[in-house]
Amino acid sequence: MTSDGERAALREAVRGLLAKGTSVRAAMESAEGYDRELWARLCTEIGVAALAIPERYGGLGAGPLETHVVLDELGRTLTPSPMLGSAVLAAQALLASGDDEACLRLLPPIASGDALAAVAWAGPSGHWSPDETAFQASSGGRLSGEAHYVLDGHLADTLLAVADGGLYEVDLRSPGVTRAAVTTMDLTRRLAVVRLGDVPARRLGAGSPLAAIRDVACVALSAEQSGATRRALELTVEHARTRVQFGQPIGAFQAIQHRLADLHVLAESARSLSYAAATALSTGAADASRLAAVAKVACSEAFERVAGEMIQLHGGIGITWEHDAHLYFKRAHATAHLFGHPRDHAGRLATMVLG
Repeated sequence: MTSDGERAALREAVRGLLAKGTSVRAAMESAEGYDRELWARLCTEIGVAALAIPERYGGLGAGPLETHVVLDELGRTLTPSPMLGSAVLAAQALLASGDDEACLRLLPPIASGDALAAVAWAGPSGHWSPDETAFQASSGGRLSGEAHYVLDGHLADTLLAVADGGLYEVDLRSPGVTRAAVTTMDLTRRLAVVRLGDVPARRLGAGSPLAAIRDVACVALSAEQSGATRRALELTVEHARTRVQFGQPIGAFQAIQHRLADLHVLAESARSLSYAAATALSTGAADASRLAAVAKVACSEAFERVAGEMIQLHGGIGITWEHDAHLYFKRAHATAHLFGHPRDHAGRLATMVLG
């Protein structure tokens, strides 16, 4: 594990590179949906995709806290990138499978950023549950079904499909594999639908790592949400200081001050929970799964609340295409559903706590 000073330097380096990339709007309107040159620089100059991958598989051997810093910064600016879907979700799914041969073969190009991987898990209902998956496996190991909300699914070089409690590698060249990008509410993140029609697949590992993979995904997403929540609040505070109404900035009104103070407490509390969950994952704490669910619920609800207030306190300009407020609002509602709705994780928490 790196020191606090090293993580601060990592944050500064990532923020500096993001400031040099193309605008978020230009990136999300590109054919790929992200800035390929910026992603290449993040991978080669900082090694963001390699952070949480062991050195044995071409990574840097860091951990969840270092990945957390990067995702926090990417979320802060809503920067579209394959970090969450490929470098975190897919890479950690491979590691959780325990399949050494697959890790040796697939992880090095993911770590370098030269290849993208995608995990196809949830069906149309959007339930990211180990017990409810999009695909069904036949006795011969052939997969059929339709997965939705697949991050980077239309661009991926490697496809990992979830079926019957396990993880499968699918050859994208096989007949019966179709994938297509879909229109999303959150234009800063591309999603795809992947269909498999009796496609041969290779099971990775012998266990059932899905619950652990979901925990990693929820904690990683909470980092994005936390960064975006704080930035949305920063922009709203800046607006309150400069928007003049009745002869003075609206931030001078006590009612506005109270609302912003409440949002600050909410954002900082969510951030603390997110980092607590990442720390639990990095140390293998017994309560890591519970904290992952807590972080997903808290960060989803905080982001939705702050983004909603951002729209309201900006007034009419907050709903125009030219302002970024609507981008934060859409990202907030989209991420609340990704990897399971907060109410699903709240139900899991109830089961954990009450038995």
